[in-house]
Amino acid sequence: MQIHYLSDDNSVLNHFLGQIRNVNVQHDSMRFRRNIERIGEVMAYELSKDLRYRNLEIQTPLGIKKTTEIDNRLVLCSILRAGLPLHLGFLNYFDAAENGFVSAYRHHPNNDDAFDIKVEYQAVPNLQDKTLLLIDPMLATGQSIVAVYNQLMTKGVPAEVHIAVIIAAPEGVAHLEALLPDSCHLWVATLDEQLNEKNYIVPGLGDAGDLAYGNKL
Repeated sequence: MQIHYLSDDNSVLNHFLGQIRNVNVQHDSMRFRRNIERIGEVMAYELSKDLRYRNLEIQTPLGIKKTTEIDNRLVLCSILRAGLPLHLGFLNYFDAAENGFVSAYRHHPNNDDAFDIKVEYQAVPNLQDKTLLLIDPMLATGQSIVAVYNQLMTKGVPAEVHIAVIIAAPEGVAHLEALLPDSCHLWVATLDEQLNEKNYIVPGLGDAGDLAYGNKL
């Protein structure tokens, strides 16, 4: 797997990352969502450097200009519900992309810390020979992304797969490296220290879905 760590170089990305983590800022859910969206825009820009481009000529009011445009057929697919504001950030830049949505969550059958992943609602276009961008803010154990990836492969085999996450734990990165093809790209805004005993990222930021949209039952 090809891994891209985006926060290694100082940029406005780190400014937004600091705000979504800050307990004195993240209580403002509208600001939290907007910062997640802006992180998506920065990540989309960085990822765009890895796409294919074709040459074309455009007519300006005063003449002809040679330029380039994206040649990939993009599909943005986010994991509900936490992935929605990040998805919007990517869509702001890749506005011609097709869109897919999948629900995945931790299911605790014995009401303890042990869990499996339930993948349920899906609204996904045909992925055959397209460029899939799988979007989820948090990469903790990696089990949700692997489960969703395996489900998406029933919708056609993409030509390229890019996975975009904001905060990752080393354990989740290792899980993806072990189970996903070497050709996949993983884009990580920032890498955190570890998972705790409940498999939450430390220092992390809390529950991204709850911070964006309110507590759930």
